[in-house]
Amino acid sequence: MTTLAKRGLAITAVGLLALAAVYVLALAYTPIERAQGLPQKIFYIHVPAAWCALLSFSLVGIASILYLWLRDPRLDLFAESAANVGLAFSLVMLTTGPLWGKPVWGTWWTWDARLTFTLFLFFLFVGYRALRSAVQDPGERARFSAVLGIFGLLLVPFVHLTVYLFRTLHPQPIVLKPSAPSLPGEMLRALLASLGAYTILMAGLLMTRYALARDEREERDAG
Repeated sequence: MTTLAKRGLAITAVGLLALAAVYVLALAYTPIERAQGLPQKIFYIHVPAAWCALLSFSLVGIASILYLWLRDPRLDLFAESAANVGLAFSLVMLTTGPLWGKPVWGTWWTWDARLTFTLFLFFLFVGYRALRSAVQDPGERARFSAVLGIFGLLLVPFVHLTVYLFRTLHPQPIVLKPSAPSLPGEMLRALLASLGAYTILMAGLLMTRYALARDEREERDAG
């Protein structure tokens, strides 16, 4: 195992330990929201997972742009690795969302603008993975995947803006807003801690996945 992979695993372990600490903080030391009750605690899983999914998909798009410019195969590998990590966090986001929405909205799913475009983004990157599996030529695979990754990058800010552009059940941002965050101090601290832990975990997973993908390619080229 390479040094990069070992570092990735170490960072992943730190992220998992941080998540455990955050969940203790959220469950035991964060007040219960009066209107939503205990289901609101899913907030500390759902929001950071969404952040990491969108961040990962953004990295796919940025790496794709750089690949088309520089033609460096490492950028293609990085984009592929970020897409895999983004899909994993998307599954967490799309699972915890209905679990939170059912007791609050009274339904598991609604074709709300935010939910619909987020699901579309998820399927776009499922298609990204399918494309990479279907195209055998490395150069064509990298080019076609880069174009699709850039489309995903363009969709990411639109997903964020849906709550402003459309009438939606999904709440507007309560931290990233022009005025001060509307969360109580204890909840805001728990959310920021969760965002930090998830970001560390995402970085560790991305580093590990990229290192393994690079090793696989080097072994394949050597053989």
